[in-house]
Amino acid sequence: MPIKNKNMDYCFGDIVVVENDLIGVVVKSWLTKPELTHEVYLREYNRIKTFKESEMQRYMVRHKKLDETELEYQNNAINNN
Repeated sequence: MPIKNKNMDYCFGDIVVVENDLIGVVVKSWLTKPELTHEVYLREYNRIKTFKESEMQRYMVRHKKLDETELEYQNNAINNN
């Protein structure tokens, strides 16, 4: 059953940074009061580790120069708008 929480910042497949410099992919999310918890696959360790949402940062992938609308979307994602 999907989490029905409008404050969820990450979902399956999102690329995130954890432990300051490790890049991983969200593979599972669930609500643990009072915070969302995510399982993240980390290639560095070749395993899945669990992190609270507050311990994660969004990894921004950029393959092109963003136009004004895309920059606004990115800024909104970073600022949780």
